[in-house]
Amino acid sequence: MHLSRIILFGENISALKVFYQSIFNLPLIEEIEDEWLVFNTGAIEIAFHRISESYRNEISFKAESNTKLVFSIDEDIQIFREKLIEKGVKMMSVKSFDGFDFLFCDGEDIEGNIFQLSQKKA
Repeated sequence: MHLSRIILFGENISALKVFYQSIFNLPLIEEIEDEWLVFNTGAIEIAFHRISESYRNEISFKAESNTKLVFSIDEDIQIFREKLIEKGVKMMSVKSFDGFDFLFCDGEDIEGNIFQLSQKKA
């Protein structure tokens, strides 16, 4: 057995598509317009499924989850972070932890899903 796909629920699937393609250049491998997206991210696919009709437009949707998507990057994390901020992405500061050979930086997509950039220290 292996984990092959993670599905996150969202309201504005079209906007999530634009966000993840423009920020991370993820290849889209499945789509049902405004309902369903699947991105190829390597070993695990990330999918977005539109929330059920009963939850739509009651209030502005914001994800409330304990899930974090982690993207390993080769580019300098500080430069990558600045590029995302310039595009209007909400980003936290770069951090590191004793005993870990990585730099980390959390961000938030347009619907509140948390993602993390991870870069191996040089």
